[in-house]
Amino acid sequence: MRIVSLLPSATEIVFALGLGDELVGRTHECDYPPEALDVPVLTSDVGLVPGATSREIHGRVSGSIHRGSSLYRLDQAALEAAQPDLILTQELCDVCAVSYREVTNAVRAIDADITVVSLEPTSIEGIFNTISTVGAMADAEDEAVGLLEILRERLGMLENRVLERRLSGVPPRRVVCLEWLDPPFAAGHWVPEQVRRAGGWDLLGSEGERSRETTWDAVREVDPEQLFLMPCGFDAPATAAEWSRTPKPGWFDDLRAVRHGELFALDGSAYYSRPGPRVIEGIALLAELFDPDGFIDEAPSDGWIPLTI
Repeated sequence: MRIVSLLPSATEIVFALGLGDELVGRTHECDYPPEALDVPVLTSDVGLVPGATSREIHGRVSGSIHRGSSLYRLDQAALEAAQPDLILTQELCDVCAVSYREVTNAVRAIDADITVVSLEPTSIEGIFNTISTVGAMADAEDEAVGLLEILRERLGMLENRVLERRLSGVPPRRVVCLEWLDPPFAAGHWVPEQVRRAGGWDLLGSEGERSRETTWDAVREVDPEQLFLMPCGFDAPATAAEWSRTPKPGWFDDLRAVRHGELFALDGSAYYSRPGPRVIEGIALLAELFDPDGFIDEAPSDGWIPLTI
């Protein structure tokens, strides 16, 4: 089967199912696993030039968030040349991926027998269902079952330890997760669930709901014990760099999380904004930051950076 993935998370799923050799097209942001970089690219940024700075990207994304416009352009000629049997895409967000309408229009213009599958999870279980769907559509049902067994076992181990620590008197951490910095966006979809399963309480996010614009005054009002910065599409170093340029209110240093050294830049791209297998490692990362004594060497070593003011 010839597969085109128009989502970084779908690309990760395809490789996790052992179908990397069947992937004939990807987006320019599909960068994991490293083998994905050898697959032809079928998309490009809209309005950005090669070598654009993170601030330029940040401004472009912020504008797109407010306008609801996509950041990506699909190369229809390249898509036709790939001759796909299956295209994996989404309808959940027109900003952070090629729009579903653009994909279906391109397929219609090609006039070939191509199956388009929209993947739209909003929860951890939804992500697991996505893996099952990709496995079924790509004739890899057994591989999907095996991958899900591994992920569920890892998740169960983490949750059991969280419960043990809770019963021993370790309270849940009160936290805020921000999926964008300027303006700040409270986390949504599966991220608040990741927080809960890791032993925390996301004070501004809502499980299963879209991320939403918030304010720094709202952050001050809940005064979290820990503040996690995980902007969509940014790894930890890029988040730290962007944070250094982000305007902050004059009272920011008075936040409890800042006073106690509990402000962190996380790798949102790898562990939080992509609904793929690595969301479970995102839970492990949070669990270690919530409870370092109870979770030792669980967090991916490159997944977080402590920030100071």
